[in-house]
Amino acid sequence: MDYNGRSGEMEVFAQVVDAGSLSAAARALGLTPSAVSRIIARAEQRLGTRLLLRTTRAITLTTEGEAYLRGARRILADLVEVEEAITDQGVPRGRLRVSAALGHGRLTLVPLLTAFSARYPQVLVDLTLSDEIVDIHGGQADVALRFGVLPDSSLSARCIGHTGQVVVASPQYLERCGTPQVPEDLARHNCLRFNFRRAAMDWPFSRDGEGFSLKVAGNIECSSGEALAQLALLGAGVARIGLFTVADALQSGQLVALLEDYNPGDQEPLHVVFVGGPTMPARVRVFVDFLVEHHQGWPLGAGA
Repeated sequence: MDYNGRSGEMEVFAQVVDAGSLSAAARALGLTPSAVSRIIARAEQRLGTRLLLRTTRAITLTTEGEAYLRGARRILADLVEVEEAITDQGVPRGRLRVSAALGHGRLTLVPLLTAFSARYPQVLVDLTLSDEIVDIHGGQADVALRFGVLPDSSLSARCIGHTGQVVVASPQYLERCGTPQVPEDLARHNCLRFNFRRAAMDWPFSRDGEGFSLKVAGNIECSSGEALAQLALLGAGVARIGLFTVADALQSGQLVALLEDYNPGDQEPLHVVFVGGPTMPARVRVFVDFLVEHHQGWPLGAGA
């Protein structure tokens, strides 16, 4: 492949960042390390700024390099999408990068992939499970599943369900510490909470049709609902998490739902987010449609 043009420079630059070294990028691209170094130097000379800081141990991005990487990934993704829109003739094929939260992805998305792959065998699903928010515009993913209210953006989104919340604890914990009868009793319990920025520090409840919130406290915080569920299973305390995370444990009796008479019934939407428009690759379109199809009637309250 010719890496002399600007798009070629962008591809080499992105590969160096992803690989973490010039030599690893050279192997992936079928070039020599010196050729990769010359291409990066040429881009830096044209732009009049350093993009990478290179030492014997690591490569780090400058501020300008971070901006260039975001733009490069977006442009390269656009080039691929335009070419595929022209050549695919609507046939779904190619790499599909999907991002989902760790717990939801493992419990509800992964079980769907076998059926999707059987239907669309020419699509390579590249799934990343992480609670980090990826930059879809920046080319880090083609499709992402996100809980909560979405910020304003030019991305396309389709709501595929809503999830309810439930307060739970293990029978062993309740035997040791007692069962809360009213929300105010939680002041005497070890409450396991989320630690990410958008998580509310208070837990919402409802009494006689009126909503209210209570501040809770505990000695463990975590970013993963699945981890909080495991901690609750181990008797570490009381957790308030998505019902889909603990549906099986509730059914088996490993966890007990608490304070259901005070459950406010709050629902958190689940969206599939992607870049829409006329150049949207067929693989993205069919995957989004597949998720909508398989989440129809899914009570995410029995599942998020």
